[in-house]
Amino acid sequence: MHYLRINGGKKLSGSVKISGAKNAALPLIALSILSKNEVVIKNLPAVSDIHTLIQLLSNLGAKYEFLDANTAKIDPRDVNSTKAIYDIVRKMRASILVLGPLLARFRHCEVSLPGGCAIGARPIDLHLSALEKMGAEVKIEQGYVVCTAKKGLKGATINFDKITVTGTENIVMAAALASGTTHIINAAKEPEVIAVCNALKNAGIDIEGIGTNEILIKGSGSELLSLNEISIIPDRIEAGTYLCAGAITGSRIKITHARAAHLGAVLAKFEDMGFKFEISNGGDEITILPASKIKPVEIITSEYPGFPTDMQAQFMALACISSGVSTIDERLFENRFMHVSELSRMGADIRLNGHIATISGGKLNGADVMATDLRASSALVLAALAARGESKIHRIYHLDRGYEKLEEKLSALGADIQRLEE
Repeated sequence: MHYLRINGGKKLSGSVKISGAKNAALPLIALSILSKNEVVIKNLPAVSDIHTLIQLLSNLGAKYEFLDANTAKIDPRDVNSTKAIYDIVRKMRASILVLGPLLARFRHCEVSLPGGCAIGARPIDLHLSALEKMGAEVKIEQGYVVCTAKKGLKGATINFDKITVTGTENIVMAAALASGTTHIINAAKEPEVIAVCNALKNAGIDIEGIGTNEILIKGSGSELLSLNEISIIPDRIEAGTYLCAGAITGSRIKITHARAAHLGAVLAKFEDMGFKFEISNGGDEITILPASKIKPVEIITSEYPGFPTDMQAQFMALACISSGVSTIDERLFENRFMHVSELSRMGADIRLNGHIATISGGKLNGADVMATDLRASSALVLAALAARGESKIHRIYHLDRGYEKLEEKLSALGADIQRLEE
């Protein structure tokens, strides 16, 4: 098993290219199930979650080929199985994204209940109740979700009780092959959801309300789609993480191939903490400038366009060296403070009261720490970059699920970081 060894206190400089967004790539890979032709997907991040989902499609009968490290060609025409087995799905919650496409195309599917990061309950009941409204019969049998729609899915009005990103994506994909019009109310507005909607629109699906909380989709009536070549949008969470790396080390660094428009809430919190930016090349390049004093911050996580829960841990690391008391209110997941105990091992002063963390800024010291989930991993890396002395970060397979070549990118910026074998 690998771990990272980091000697902190180094200034960073230079630029780093942002990879494609994992959370946009995963639903678009699942979307290929609905295609009647080969689909080429470009700008895929070279991370383990991508390979896991493509392997799942391969198990279902799809053929695939990597044209280069970041481009895959998927041929779904020979998909002949509708059972997504536990052995793959347990590794990653996003595997549930095959549920809508498989049911829409084959009118039956069996998908194992999902696994992935242990950051609290993320139930899929909203997905299932929406599919039932579209005419599916849903059962849970021996750890599998078994869905059947003998006459195909029908358009329906889906009013989500709470905003769900993967739920919205699943139902948008299912609705694309349904008969009639599906009206999704309280839809997620994330850029990753928009990317799925745009891919469907480019394939000829009549879809309205893209980027709003109400989406109307006129289905094809079970006719498979002609999907065009897809290029994955930049990863806004990776972009925010590297901006945090510049901020926490007091360094001027530039991120390229980003999209500033997707980072509004994140950039606003950096500014609250005293950082300034230079944005160029139409918003594709962002340079963060060191702050003379890192101010404390108040953060409340919420759905897009609010502050993303996936950036909460990284900003907590930054708040650990601020000059005051910060608060982070985690509203989306009830168990997403597992990195607190590890940051405390590095000298952080953090108090928890339910879903609110209070962070008193100070100094961090190197320590042996253990990653507990994907974003917690990156928070520990950031803390180690700012800490005095050496840190070792264990269980970094979490990190490899979502960050492409992280140690290589940080090393190129001047960080003293090595991937080593336990």
